[in-house]
Parts: sequence; structure tokens; C-alpha cells
Amino acid sequence: MRILICGRAQGSPLFHSSFVNFLCCTHGCCRVCACTKPPNIAGESSVYATYLKKKKMNSEANARRIAMVESCFGSSGQPLALPGRVLVGEGVLTKMCRKRAKSRQFFLFNDILVYGNIVIGKKKYNKQHIIPLEEVQLQGLEDNAQYQNGWLIRTTTKSFAVYAATSTEKQEWMAHINKCIDDLLRKSGKKPVVNHAAVWVPDNEAQICMHCKKTQFTMLVRRHHCRNCGAVVCGPCSSKKFLLAHQSSKPVRVCLDCYDSLSNAKTEQRKNTVVAPNSATNSAPNAKSNNNTQDSSAEDDSDDDEEQKETHDEPKFYGDADKNDEK
Repeated sequence: MRILICGRAQGSPLFHSSFVNFLCCTHGCCRVCACTKPPNIAGESSVYATYLKKKKMNSEANARRIAMVESCFGSSGQPLALPGRVLVGEGVLTKMCRKRAKSRQFFLFNDILVYGNIVIGKKKYNKQHIIPLEEVQLQGLEDNAQYQNGWLIRTTTKSFAVYAATSTEKQEWMAHINKCIDDLLRKSGKKPVVNHAAVWVPDNEAQICMHCKKTQFTMLVRRHHCRNCGAVVCGPCSSKKFLLAHQSSKPVRVCLDCYDSLSNAKTEQRKNTVVAPNSATNSAPNAKSNNNTQDSSAEDDSDDDEEQKETHDEPKFYGDADKNDEK
């Protein structure tokens, strides 16, 4: 027996053939497709029209939200509207900066994570930072007496800790970010990034050099951060540079311990493979001049921005229709 099944039976609710063709055996054991009743074309068209209307409304609402984010950053920010880009959620998180913890406005898109300094709450932001989600990895942090509800945001060029107001908000943020990352990697076919930048130890957690254990930091003796391990070190203990390809195209400051271990690893690699000229450079002669330069990866952590005193608002995730009404 051979039966040609209709479009509805094949799982296509928007298509129905006008009739069912079948050849039946002589024993009468064949069964006709269950969809022999005339299809409700008008009803299906109505459902599909409602779906298209809702999809259009969601697209327009998403475009308005992205335009609002762009206007809040003004000329200091980059254009964010791209085909297929969706604003998933937004809210305020406490970011652990180089000198102290500060409030930052975060925007989660389906392909990037954007954050900036709060100038006027919900109206104006500056110092926009854009992080591709393809290179992001999250890691939860244990609560302590000073900070709770935190997690690490690791990227290839910079890694840092953020803290939510409640444990529920932490779970929501991490779940939405991880889902966006998983969806993005699945669609692109790429694998998660393995190498991430070290998380910097905050300045106030190191009163002396973490390498030599002797140099005490003062107004004149400033702190430096090793780009490989994140430790706070003095100038002499971070006088050398090494090329960390996943962080920068130029050699960056590293502590003496990391310089030795990285150099040894590169030497071992050279024994088996042919590589480019040694990327490690000794910058000891220029250490004095380097001590006067600002750390590039901490440019958004200056203490000259005023903290905004405002009541806490829960983050908004636009996929959660029951929790967040469109405004």
C-alpha cells in the first residue's frame, strides 16, 4: 500500500492539500489520514496574521529600546542598531573597578554586552564599553562579609567582578547571559574562548608589592598590575613586558615571576616549532618612563566620576513578558 499524506499530517499547520491521494490494499486494512475534514483556512489565516502582527510589534519595540540606549550614550557611544540584534535586558550592577566598587549601567544584547558610567540615571551614560559575547565566560563568586551576589565576567582583554543587589537578580543575569552565549555559539558553530584576561586585584587590597613583599605603596610609589596574573606590584617588579596575544597586539606589563614562566614556556615551544622572533621584551631601561603612564585597561576606573545616589530598580529582561511591561 502507498499513501500520500497531506501537509497537515506532516506537521505543517499552515498548509493543507485539497485532497488525500491514496491507494488501498484489497484487504481493506488501510486507514485514511485523520485530516480528511475540510481545513479551517480562515481560522489558520487569522492565527498567522496575529503572529505576524505580534512579531512586528516586538520588532518595533526592540528598535525603540535600542534607539533609547543610543540616545542615552549620545555622541560618546557607538551605533548599536544592527539587523538581527535584540536588546535582551538592562539594569544596574556594581562593578569592581581598580580602586573601588562603582555602579555601572549594563545592557545585554543577544550578541554583545554593553556597559557604561552613569551620569544621570536612566537618561545619560558615558564611557561606553562593548564586549562580544562570543568571548565571555561567567564564573560565580562566593559571598563574603563585604560583597554578596557576585560573579566574574571573563573576556580575552579584560576580566572583572560584578555584583547584583539580590541573589535572585544574580541568577537572572547569569542565566540570561549564559543563554545568549550558548545560542550565539550554537548558531555560529564556534567554540568557547579558552584564554581570558586575569582579574585584577583591587588597589586597596594590596598595601605592599605582592611580588617582593617589601615595597610599600604611597602617593609617590604607585601600584601596577601584572597583565598575566592580575597581582598588584611595584615598578621594579613589573619592569618587563611580554606579548599576550589574546590581550594585545603589543607587549604588556607583567611581573617578574610571570615573565620568567612565560619566557620558559616560549623557549620550550621553540624547541619543537619554528616561531616568530621573541615577543618578550625587557623594558627595564624604560621602567621609569613606564611608571608615569596610565594603565590602558583601567581607563574607565578613574575616580573623577560622581556616584549617582538613587533608589535601586530591578533589572528588566524583555523576554519576561510577565515581569516587565513595555514602557
